[in-house]
Amino acid sequence: MDGVVLVVEDDPVLRLAAASNVREAGSRVLTAANADEALSLLESNPDVSVLFTDVDMPGSMDGVALSYLVHERWPNIKFIVVSGHASIANEDLPDDGRFVSKPYYPRVIQDALRNAVQQSAEAEDQAR
Repeated sequence: MDGVVLVVEDDPVLRLAAASNVREAGSRVLTAANADEALSLLESNPDVSVLFTDVDMPGSMDGVALSYLVHERWPNIKFIVVSGHASIANEDLPDDGRFVSKPYYPRVIQDALRNAVQQSAEAEDQAR
């Protein structure tokens, strides 16, 4: 699987675990502790194809707001939103985003990542 996945998670242990899941799924990974760091990374890394973000995090916005802002600015990026506190319908996320409850099994995340990277690649092909 190709593609770059940006993991946004404020808890350092969970961020490392999520990054490990991304690598095991076959993608390169970037990490950020909050939405502001994520936006900075997105501006300097045009190869990001998937945003993997927690809902609850400190800073200027939560993961759902981040996913909508990213969708506006980078429409080919796909989304996986996770939370241990909130439950969000996939329809409430932009562009076929996927919600996964914490705790999650690594296999669930890896399958969701593969699907999202494939959708992102197809969207870029259509845009060309």
